[in-house]
Amino acid sequence: MYTPTAFREARLPELHAAIDAIAFASLISTTATGLQVSHIPLLLAPEEGACGTLYGHVARANAHAACSGASSLAIFLGPQAYISAGWYTGKQTHGREVPTWNYIAVHAHGTLETFDDPAALRRLLVQLTERHERAMPQPWRLDEAPVDDIDRNLAAITGLRLPIDRLEGKWKLSQNRNEADREGVLYGLDGMADEGSRTMAAAMRAANGKGTVR
Repeated sequence: MYTPTAFREARLPELHAAIDAIAFASLISTTATGLQVSHIPLLLAPEEGACGTLYGHVARANAHAACSGASSLAIFLGPQAYISAGWYTGKQTHGREVPTWNYIAVHAHGTLETFDDPAALRRLLVQLTERHERAMPQPWRLDEAPVDDIDRNLAAITGLRLPIDRLEGKWKLSQNRNEADREGVLYGLDGMADEGSRTMAAAMRAANGKGTVR
């Protein structure tokens, strides 16, 4: 991933926090017949390995179920928003400004492993369910489903394990602009009606815990 120094995020806790918050990834694996891509939730086990390990599952009919040993990349794309050139102070003075796009992205590289053990798959489903139900007023639990339904679903999926060999983080949040331009970007984002713009403004403010990014 092309990452200028101003946008590089290498702190492991920050990268792990972003993976957990985003939760949904594009998993890309290199195979003999080309690239295989699946869009799936992935669960991070931060304590497994130097960079952590990702877990997920796919249907057995998914070609990813046969990708054990494949060089793989999981892309977690966080907040993103269009940045208008009109939000920069230079637009009013010299006019030499162009639009851009702000975003947060994490790339997790590794070699994919698969597993079919029913007990391991059940543990994974429990952990995934607990992760994504934790914000619900009345969290649903896996054991609320009929046992035969659970067993039937376990037989239809393959588990995925991706030990992370390398993590890349890119936080493109206008860090390369001066304070006046960053304030202009925040003002512009605050005036937009879409959720993506509002989320990006929040991400920029959170980057250093105050009104402007670091």
